[in-house]
Amino acid sequence: MNASPINWLLSLMHLFVASEAILPRHKVDVLIYNYLQNGTDLTVHCKSKDDDLGVHLLAFRNYYEFKFRPNLFGTTLFYCSMQWDGRMHWFDIYTSERDTCTYCLWNVKPEGPCLVEYKKVTCYSWNTDA
Repeated sequence: MNASPINWLLSLMHLFVASEAILPRHKVDVLIYNYLQNGTDLTVHCKSKDDDLGVHLLAFRNYYEFKFRPNLFGTTLFYCSMQWDGRMHWFDIYTSERDTCTYCLWNVKPEGPCLVEYKKVTCYSWNTDA
């Protein structure tokens, strides 16, 4: 049986559409800005289940950035410990269940991190060990 060029092209298009459906989702860009007062340095250490992104020292108004693709299961989670003036806090900086941003800009303040989106700022409390 000889496949016509039209059938071959349709099969190729179906394969492309199916492969697009299983490819990793969009890339996410996370930026963490130090917005602590009085020029205080911020130490940030971010991790996921699979990746340790290392420790980064941020001077006031400087930032740390990382990029990733969320997993296909919708369970991607990155959490960060943040330390300054001898105090340690931590926060889930990205979770697939909560975040829809592809450009996730966080301002870290003493009270907690704030997600800055177009015309909207949402501030959160630090996670607790409960």
